Amino acid sequence: MSSELLVEFGEDATTAQLGPLKLTTLEDQQWPADESTLSKSEMDVSQRFDANSPHLPWDHPYYDIARHQIIEVAGDDNFGRKVIVFNACRMPPHHQLDHHKLLMYLKGTLDQYVESDYTLIYFHHGLTNENKPSLSWLRDAYREFDRKYKKNIKALYIVHPTMFIKTLLILFKPIISFKFGRKINYVNYLSELEDVVKCEQLIIPARVKEYDNKLRASLKPSAQPLVSPLHSPPLPGQVFGVPLVMLRQRSPDGDAIPAVMRDTISFLSEQGLEIEGIFRRSANVTLVKQVQLRYNSGEKVDFREMEDIHLAAVILKTFLRELPEPLLTYQLYNDIINFNAVSSDNQESLMKTLVESLPEENYATLRFLITFLAQVSANSEVNKMTNSNLAVVFGPNLLWGRDNAMSLSAIGPINNFTRTLLDQQHLVFT
Repeated sequence: MSSELLVEFGEDATTAQLGPLKLTTLEDQQWPADESTLSKSEMDVSQRFDANSPHLPWDHPYYDIARHQIIEVAGDDNFGRKVIVFNACRMPPHHQLDHHKLLMYLKGTLDQYVESDYTLIYFHHGLTNENKPSLSWLRDAYREFDRKYKKNIKALYIVHPTMFIKTLLILFKPIISFKFGRKINYVNYLSELEDVVKCEQLIIPARVKEYDNKLRASLKPSAQPLVSPLHSPPLPGQVFGVPLVMLRQRSPDGDAIPAVMRDTISFLSEQGLEIEGIFRRSANVTLVKQVQLRYNSGEKVDFREMEDIHLAAVILKTFLRELPEPLLTYQLYNDIINFNAVSSDNQESLMKTLVESLPEENYATLRFLITFLAQVSANSEVNKMTNSNLAVVFGPNLLWGRDNAMSLSAIGPINNFTRTLLDQQHLVFT
């Protein structure tokens, strides 16, 4: 993966020189649209909202944007940062898409995460003359995305860049900041993303996968990129990515709460409650991997020796996200997504019923975590982590759909449920 010095869009006479540029490349033109095998009636049905879909309801003002799944949220990356994905190939022809609303929808997604470190992944393949936004849209985006959005973005990965986008960004170089340019990386093959994020947690469009296969097939065997296996065989004492029930069975005293959570929460309770923005910052990825390896190898880990509050916070979030099934379980997914529809008078009893229906290990672990987060929130005047802020951080790490990625419509209900759980934890866990 090579990092390029790129720049950030702004208004300048240079933009006037970009009009004649064409976005469509030969390789783009050879690929049919996604779901090209579906009839019009099948396409209409596939776009209807139902309870199991992450799409917004049909009467929502952003339904026409959300239904295309251009923008998605895919958990945390290997650095403990939230991942936002933009799929160019899912953009319909420009006359069928309100690009201003797309911009507002993107802002609405980012608004939930810009106070924390986050990563953008842009799948470029599939952007053509038919669906490309205008240069004026890019200028509008520059105006809309002020310092609030740019401050905590730690990396932008452009996957499958074409000569066009490289040329475009070079032309913009005189008017784009040096600081932002250092955050942009070109990713030539999907396998290279494994250094950043687990690819199975991304819903990568079929067209993008096919194009990646085509690129790799065109290389000589000696030049083939390394492809990471989807699932490495677990180590005998593996901790990350292992079901809670198995971790309990391995525990010498049958403890239902995993050692990783006891270690991190104990350390954070002692030294992290007054750290401003705790859980909003990433950690050194090398240290994160080292700690994971130590746990997976059966070693004892003492975070006091490392003296890095954010490392312990990232390890806690990473452990939750790497569970093979979310802590709140797939079984409760629909109930939690629809929790907002329940009257406020009944929410407390319903939440208590849902939580108590969890497997014993999940219930004990959730109670242990929520009790700790209540301590964090009690110090919110210092650490700035209110229940609402904690819900934004932990909601997507407590529950996700079976396909891992989530649209903006699924995030809201999950975060709301998490916030309510934090608000009512003293009543729910009695």
